[in-house]
Amino acid sequence: MRSRHQHRPRFRRLSVAGAPARHLRRAASALVVLALGLGAALVPAVAAQADDIRSREYWLNDYGITQAWNTTKGKGQTIAVIDSGVDPTHPDLAGAVVGGKDFSGFGGPTGQPPAGDDNEHGTMVASLAAGRGDGPDSGIIGAAPEASILAISIGFGSQARNSDQQIADAVTWAVDNGATVINMSFSRNTPDWPESWDKAFLYAMEHDVVIVAAAGNRGSGITSVGAPATMPGVLVVGGVDRSGKSSFDASTQGITIGVSAPSEELVGATPGGGRAIWSGTSGASPIVAGIVALVKAAHPDLDVANVIERVVKTAHDAGTPGIDFLYGYGLVDASVAVSGKVAAVTKNPMGDLADWVRVYRRADGGAVAPAARADRNPPAAVPVPTVPWNPVGTLLPDPRKLSGWGLPAAVLAGLVAVWVTLIAGGVRAVRSSRRTR
Repeated sequence: MRSRHQHRPRFRRLSVAGAPARHLRRAASALVVLALGLGAALVPAVAAQADDIRSREYWLNDYGITQAWNTTKGKGQTIAVIDSGVDPTHPDLAGAVVGGKDFSGFGGPTGQPPAGDDNEHGTMVASLAAGRGDGPDSGIIGAAPEASILAISIGFGSQARNSDQQIADAVTWAVDNGATVINMSFSRNTPDWPESWDKAFLYAMEHDVVIVAAAGNRGSGITSVGAPATMPGVLVVGGVDRSGKSSFDASTQGITIGVSAPSEELVGATPGGGRAIWSGTSGASPIVAGIVALVKAAHPDLDVANVIERVVKTAHDAGTPGIDFLYGYGLVDASVAVSGKVAAVTKNPMGDLADWVRVYRRADGGAVAPAARADRNPPAAVPVPTVPWNPVGTLLPDPRKLSGWGLPAAVLAGLVAVWVTLIAGGVRAVRSSRRTR
């Protein structure tokens, strides 16, 4: 089992009416840690009214979500958020969290309150999936605002004790406690996964529970998808910027990406009533999980294969024509996924985990990564930054993409080059001066 490290959230807090002052104090106290560790500052933003929060959710209109609400808002669906736990007292999540469980041994017994020092992640994820806002036109509203949330906390970083088994147990518990969709905004950072996941994930799929997973972020050191995003049958979500282009920092690439959704300039709820701007496929994944809940609510008789078929086959092609390594089938469209005509299938377009286990699982319990599918185009030439390898952690935003507060990588590289040149010039000048003495 690989150790799990939770990456500290890198985002910009919004000061909103009703948000406790302690959030701003905490932001200031965290500044040194984040600035030293990541080279970027965490600072309070200018004051923002609640309706300004709603206006920041550009994906609601751009990706057909508000149109899909004419048919359903996800009532009757339950999204299990397997993450760091969820704060059910947040105004934007009032009444949304209907249960939960802690598997880390450090959180509350029901996955509430969130576990750990850096516990914002799960609450942000939950708000994008099924946030309800704090008024008819204010606050953060999720893709499926009438769906319910199961708050499930697992261990990251110092709390990572037998985390592979925690995830297997969490999936099984979620299915047994009413989940119809499971969101996983974390990565094992390797393509392989433990055998315990085979049984748990198959259990979910056999009970028509759709598993949605984030692809990962290059800015967090994930240069290609890792488990659970490598597992057949899982709906894997890549990230795009506001213009619909594949995000360099807040996404990655891989043969298993199914669809893409916004992963930049996101807004999410934070524990204690706060809100924050953030980036990462950690946010793209729950948006799609919410859309999956809409599809399931509109088509309650569909199995996993046909729910995913609706989501991927109605996506708008992007990048290289056809299915590719950056966008998958394309940009998700909630409205067409819910209301469009899609032919029924007998096979999950994301692959069959049961078939994979029979073919690839070795007698010693080892596993190999999924083979490339013939219908995939070769990967685009994407330059990959040199970043330290990090074990499993939540897929949090890139330190260079802090909603305008971080410097782009190219600028940082240029500044470093200038700095090195100046130092070298100074050394040569000193040496020359010494020779002339």
